[in-house]
Amino acid sequence: MQRGALLDAARTLLSEGGTEALTFPALAERTGLARSSVYEYFRSRAAVVEELCAVDFPVWAAEVETAMESAETPEAKVEAYVRRQLALVGDRRHRAVVAISAGELDAGAREKIRAAHGGLIAMIVEALATLGHAQPRLAAMLLQGVVDAAVRRIELGAAEDPEEIVEAAVAMALNGVRG
Repeated sequence: MQRGALLDAARTLLSEGGTEALTFPALAERTGLARSSVYEYFRSRAAVVEELCAVDFPVWAAEVETAMESAETPEAKVEAYVRRQLALVGDRRHRAVVAISAGELDAGAREKIRAAHGGLIAMIVEALATLGHAQPRLAAMLLQGVVDAAVRRIELGAAEDPEEIVEAAVAMALNGVRG
């Protein structure tokens, strides 16, 4: 129960203020626990980050996978892959993962994030292979780069409307630079 409250408080802190906001005193204040009690659950900020990734990323990935499974063609799977990830940008879990990714983390936490992203990328490899890509894994990593760039534009509050960014990312994914 307390662990869940701490993770929820961590999500809020990360989504509101980035990694700098995720401190044990702030977690204690948000949950009403003593700071020493926070240390009973997590040994460090990195441990909080690792647990958030372990808990939240699979939920997020499952939502992307579900969207892809309902698509019937490889092109529709690519579109679902891009659209679902970008639809999750406003979600608190996603904002926390983005804030985590931007922060200074230890090697263990970074490796967990890389592994989680690898699982996400693996979801789209088959669709890209079906579309005829000679190197579908490389194409998947580049596609994820387009998604990540779109996420950053949306998160930064870019001049473009978020829906314009989504449409541009989908067009880039499906048509490349041909537009």
